[in-house]
Amino acid sequence: MSSSEIETRTRILDATIRLLQKQAGKGVRMGDIAKASGISRQAVYLHFASRADLLIATTRHLDEILDLDKRLTRSRAAQSGIERLDAYVHFWGNYIPKIYGVAKALLVAQEADQAAATAWQERMLALRDGCEAAITALESDGALAEEWNTKKASDALWTMLSVQNWEHLTIECGWSSRQYVDAMKTLARRAFVNGNE
Repeated sequence: MSSSEIETRTRILDATIRLLQKQAGKGVRMGDIAKASGISRQAVYLHFASRADLLIATTRHLDEILDLDKRLTRSRAAQSGIERLDAYVHFWGNYIPKIYGVAKALLVAQEADQAAATAWQERMLALRDGCEAAITALESDGALAEEWNTKKASDALWTMLSVQNWEHLTIECGWSSRQYVDAMKTLARRAFVNGNE
């Protein structure tokens, strides 16, 4: 891909992020994205075969902008399952506010928009993978509470850390990000750690 093509692709992705945040996912069509990017609709389709491809690429582009891999370093380098669980909850609780505009747009749009639903599902499966890695680390250490198996504990942690739950606690109930992260760490330890270490 030439530098000109990379620049155009980046312009499209940046415009998509802005539009999703501004319009909360409502009415963001390929034509709107083309106009906001300053290119033709056909040119958008030269870079992205479908709207679903564009929305998935947009979420990944936002992860690149926010340096997702660097943010996950502490969790991935954890020396114990408990440390990994704490680090993952800390990472995610502080990451949601950064991605919330795009996440909310996809969440709102997914019911009536298959492309948004596909992009949302792809990102939420990535979150579930992170939850499973933390739970697996606990299990490997023999620290997973005996009432859980890996699958059910991963499902439960994934649900606890959902964007919707974060939204209820921070936006509707007025919790700070720090209060949310501290509470989720406490709840996760109490729920999943053997003996609540």
